[in-house]
Parts: sequence; structure tokens; C-alpha cells
Amino acid sequence: MVTPLPPFALDPSAPPRLALAEGEVHVWCLFAERFGDAAALARLADLMTPDERARQSRFVRARDRHLQLLARALVRVLFSAYAGEPPDAWRFGTGPHGKPYLAAPALAPPLAFNLSHTEGLVAAAFTLRDEVGVDVEDLDRRAPTLDVARRFFAPSEVARLEAEPPERQTDVFFAFWTLKEAYLKARGLGLSAPLASFAFDLDADPPAIRFAPPIDDEPARWRFVRDAPSDRHRLAVAVARPAGAACHVRIGRVEPAGAGR
Repeated sequence: MVTPLPPFALDPSAPPRLALAEGEVHVWCLFAERFGDAAALARLADLMTPDERARQSRFVRARDRHLQLLARALVRVLFSAYAGEPPDAWRFGTGPHGKPYLAAPALAPPLAFNLSHTEGLVAAAFTLRDEVGVDVEDLDRRAPTLDVARRFFAPSEVARLEAEPPERQTDVFFAFWTLKEAYLKARGLGLSAPLASFAFDLDADPPAIRFAPPIDDEPARWRFVRDAPSDRHRLAVAVARPAGAACHVRIGRVEPAGAGR
């Protein structure tokens, strides 16, 4: 089940008060072009640690540095919204394949989160305890979709893509791609697992997954949601829940501080 969340403003001095129920996933979408106020961006930059600033500075393009700033600030403000500590109190680490996690302070129950960004969009997913992954992609990216699919996707996915008319192939390609990325990010596998070792059925509602070696996993424990945050963006969420347990995904937008005033 997917339902909307009311929007909130990205203001580190006044985080909203948010709560997660068991089995609930909140996905927050932030459109980068709406965040251009220099003073507001400076306040967000003040939240970053020296290591985060150093990583941000390595991006060559200004728009990539902008996305990185917004992504780091969004995660901090959201942790404060759910758990109450100030936004600059949170410290993060990364797993062996790059999955971020909260290093300190410890929370009970633990909050799981994942983050994704693409041209123009940042998305963050939060849930209690469960493995969660989110991926967003920009349809305006020019990708050789059939060539990439034939090289990396499972045979059933390639066949589905080849059966689509040319004008639909980009959208279907990114439906598969975002689902695959969301699953890998939820597991913390990065691209260490072959993309052809698991396949999605887009005709199932919600999308269904099946596995082949070397992946050893149980399809029944996974829930997947697809969404289109804008005409040009596609999003997928993966969350692990016990077989038969309810899962409620809610999706909301993040606005600049002061928007609408």
C-alpha cells in the first residue's frame, strides 16, 4: 500500500516531528532546483562534518556538490525529526560496499535508512529495523538501454525490454534498473552481486523478485514499490519484512524553508 505524506520544510533549526509505525516506510523526495537560496544553503552546509565537506569538494560539477549537500542535510534533519537529537549530532559510517548507516548516537529501536540522488532529485527512505533501499533515476539520462540490458540483466528482463516499442524502452529499462538498485542497496551488496542473478516481474502488483545463484535469498520476505516523483524521474523502494507481514510505504515531498510564506 502506498499513501502520501504531508510535505515539510528543510529547516535545520526547526525539524518536524515525525513518527514511524511498525512496518511503515517513509520516502522523502527533494527537488534540487527549488533549493537555491544562498543563506539557506549555508545553514545546511554548517551541519556537515569535515569528512563530509571533503567528500563534497571532490565532485567536479557544482550541481553534484549541490546534490551532495542537500542529501547530507536531508538525512540529518530527518534523523532529528524521527529521533529528536539536533541535526549536527548524527555521525554516519559506510559498509563494505558503500551502504550508509548511523554510527552514533545509538537509537532504540534502530532506524534504518537509505539515500539516493540523481540529476535534480534526492530521495531518502526511513523505516524501523528492516533492511531498506531506495533508488532514483533520471529518464533524461541517455543510456544505451538495450545494450546495457543484454549485457547485465536476467534473460526474462531482456525479453520483456525487447518486446516493448522503442518509445517505451527507456521507461521499462529504468523500472528494472531502479528495482535492482533498490534491492542491492537494501542488502548492502553494491554491485558485488551480478544483476542477472535476480529478476523482476513488472506485471506483478507489486513487483515480484526471483533469485538464482550466487544470491541466496527468499522472495517472500521482500516488498517493492515503484513511483514517478516527476515526469522525468523514476523511483523504487525495497524493504525486507517477514513473509505475510504488512508493509505500508508513504511518500512525501521536502520543501525549502520559508516556501509558501
